[in-house]
Amino acid sequence: MKIGIIGAGSIGQALAGHMAKAGHEVIVSNSRGPETLAGLVRQLGPRARAGTRQEAAAADMVMLSVPWEQVREALSGVPAWNGRILVDATNPVLLPGFRLADLGGSTSSEVVASLAPGARVVKTANTLLAAVLAAEPRQSGGRRVLFMSGDDAGAKTEVSGLFGQAGFATVDLGGLAIGGRLQQFPGGPLPTLNLLKLD
Repeated sequence: MKIGIIGAGSIGQALAGHMAKAGHEVIVSNSRGPETLAGLVRQLGPRARAGTRQEAAAADMVMLSVPWEQVREALSGVPAWNGRILVDATNPVLLPGFRLADLGGSTSSEVVASLAPGARVVKTANTLLAAVLAAEPRQSGGRRVLFMSGDDAGAKTEVSGLFGQAGFATVDLGGLAIGGRLQQFPGGPLPTLNLLKLD
């Protein structure tokens, strides 16, 4: 599968690393242009390449990992979604002070879904610290847990399988309105929990 990564910060790099290691073609993009990602692509290996935001957004599945202030811009002017999956790994954090952005009563992933009409949005990979997310997910006879929520059952099944290939265990929290609130940072009870599902 071809996977596009929009946002090449620490979370985006962790996602790209796991997806490339699992054997998928990865297109990594950032706001500064593909030429700034040469070093990262070398580290990720032959299955990864740098691309524009539009190229990453045209992939079979897209993962979004940009700061909250950049979400709207990151999702503007991209190819039509037409039912493709958008994995939302963002958090609605405003700095300084790690304040919750004004979401108008919605969850952050409901906001993301409104900015990506036609996408099947799955919220995951947003609750772990970047270094923990990047680490080997198979630990001590178990697999690291990723919480997941979304309104499309088929999309969640596909995302769960993808992260399962990479060594994670997923826990389905339900839809974006309820599950998304549980895993939302700041405010939800699940962020920063580092859990293992025993094999």
